[in-house]
Amino acid sequence: MVHAMRWFVTVLCVFLARESAPAGTQLTGTQLTGTQLTGTQLTGTQLTGTQLTIRDGRFAIDGSPVFLVGMSYYGALGAPEAVIRSDLDQVERRGLRWIRVWATWSAFENDVSAVDGEGRAREPFLTRLRRLVEECDRRRIVVDVTLSRGNGVAGSPRLQGLEAHRRAVETIVSALKEHRNWYLDLSNERNIRDKRFTSFRDLEALRETVRSIDPLRLVTASHGGDIDRDDLAEYLKAVRVDFIAPHRPRDSASPAMTESKTREYIRWMREIGREVPVHYQEPFRRGYGEWEPRAEDYLTDVRGARAGGAAGWCLHNGETRGAPGGRPRRSFDLREKGLFDELDVEESKAVEKLGELSSPRSPGNAGKCGQ
Repeated sequence: MVHAMRWFVTVLCVFLARESAPAGTQLTGTQLTGTQLTGTQLTGTQLTGTQLTIRDGRFAIDGSPVFLVGMSYYGALGAPEAVIRSDLDQVERRGLRWIRVWATWSAFENDVSAVDGEGRAREPFLTRLRRLVEECDRRRIVVDVTLSRGNGVAGSPRLQGLEAHRRAVETIVSALKEHRNWYLDLSNERNIRDKRFTSFRDLEALRETVRSIDPLRLVTASHGGDIDRDDLAEYLKAVRVDFIAPHRPRDSASPAMTESKTREYIRWMREIGREVPVHYQEPFRRGYGEWEPRAEDYLTDVRGARAGGAAGWCLHNGETRGAPGGRPRRSFDLREKGLFDELDVEESKAVEKLGELSSPRSPGNAGKCGQ
């Protein structure tokens, strides 16, 4: 009942703000008539739960600006409850603020997807996703929920077509809309020209589907590689994502370039006429290719992101390519061990320092989110 009332009040906020806006004003879920809606209070009614919003180019948790520092946690829906509790304890203890979970994850012959290939609910995994988001809500941890059409690496391609993809969006958003501590990545690395590819037109339709169910839900669509200016304009003006999520190159030169690249994105957004946060949701990782980043590479990257004006960063992790059984598999397979038990020495060194960076950057580096 409390969750239902929270959702009703949030939607009522949107309706009232839109009704009071001047004619011709276009409003989004993150900023309405110049007032940031956090859903924390309306006509004396205090709403519970963690509130993720965007304010002045930054993420905010319960109204307080934060630089979101977190970790990949892709295979969470296959992890035992004891493993999840232990990992979330570690996330809290180390000052991390978010995790990235895939709702379409299948690896090592273990399909833990919350939706099937046609976008319909798949149990018990949708219930596990709901419980995970609820537990993170209680702990004030943000959850990135990612959908992907897939390329065969993490199971068979799925959601191959707009209708199936739309159905998956409806399933996930409807199941989780009572909670305000999560955002949706509509389509992982949607620009890659394989089975993952999702056109801008499809993204527009998916974005509207989210808005019709949950008007204030924060939404992005992640991009493999650096985003060029033309694509950036499409994300901002056509799809109207709430923040951009570029997956920067995975080579040894990348960490030193992140600050300047972030500043370039912000400059381009100002020229285009709409600024949103820059969120580094999936940078380089160990076990991926010839280059094995060390702790200092991670720290250089995250510090550069923060100094350049980005809003968040992720310590990405996954299987060890070329190793027997892909071990350590880290977040890609959490059935046997918790994530923090799978990290190697360099990753563990980086994690020890990450919590120190979760405070927001100075306001002078932040862009203001326009419409």
